[in-house]
Amino acid sequence: MEHLLVESTSHTPYISFNSELGVMEIKGRSIPEQADDFWLPVLNWFESYVQMPAKQTIFRIDLEYFNISSSKRILFLLYKLNNLAKITESVKVEWYYREDDEDMYEVGNDYAYMVKVPFDFIMYKEPEFA
Repeated sequence: MEHLLVESTSHTPYISFNSELGVMEIKGRSIPEQADDFWLPVLNWFESYVQMPAKQTIFRIDLEYFNISSSKRILFLLYKLNNLAKITESVKVEWYYREDDEDMYEVGNDYAYMVKVPFDFIMYKEPEFA
């Protein structure tokens, strides 16, 4: 299965899904005008991955902002992790959020409550530029 790589834009996140390593990353902003046009290929790729997953899957999410339509698609992906957890040894979500972004932390907790896979919450500081 080919690596799914989508470069970020001002409206869409960077996506790197590596089936060989079992590492899925979503990073940036997700406010596409046509959410299905952006997210449908990602959801389809992940659906194929679930059929033949790696032994371990790590799902890393580091979003600074996303809209409601993206939120729904992200939840679809996370729900698929429930199915994946039934057939593979290790599945987890790493939810990254900036130290001063309580909203993103709370959204991660909401998602963690809705799915049955473990979440690790990883706080980081925004780099300071001189």
